[in-house]
Amino acid sequence: MTVAFLSGTRRRAAASVAVVGAGLLALTACEKPTPVATLTIGTESVNTEAACYNDGKPLAKDVYDECMKKTGKTLKLDPDQPLRIGVDTAIAENGWVLGVEGSLSNEAEESTKTYQSINSRAFFPPGGQDELRLQIVELKNKQPVGVWQFKLKKSS
Repeated sequence: MTVAFLSGTRRRAAASVAVVGAGLLALTACEKPTPVATLTIGTESVNTEAACYNDGKPLAKDVYDECMKKTGKTLKLDPDQPLRIGVDTAIAENGWVLGVEGSLSNEAEESTKTYQSINSRAFFPPGGQDELRLQIVELKNKQPVGVWQFKLKKSS
């Protein structure tokens, strides 16, 4: 009787080990999520994971160029309210800059802050366009490693 009990215990233990091993194998196959960037105006906000991300390694030029053409989630922008930008700590540690319409300004200052507020009027001067694409580009050693895409649409 004791021998049968041990053999059943061993079978259950082996089955448990197999289930745990299969679970660990499944977890290693999952991609880990990219850091998140958030835009807020007033009480409205949108956040997104990276449109392109290379886990801290520089993006290939063709991948980066194609990524800068994409459009992300839309946020209606009231020019009378500041645009607030929030990025994960992982993005801020390397540094990031803003891009507009797929291009980075030569004067763009790299930020290592997780939060920044910008005057919304800078994006929509009087008589200008009513919507634009905004990118947050994470840099590491001055090379792009991630791009977060948003679309700003002027309200009223």
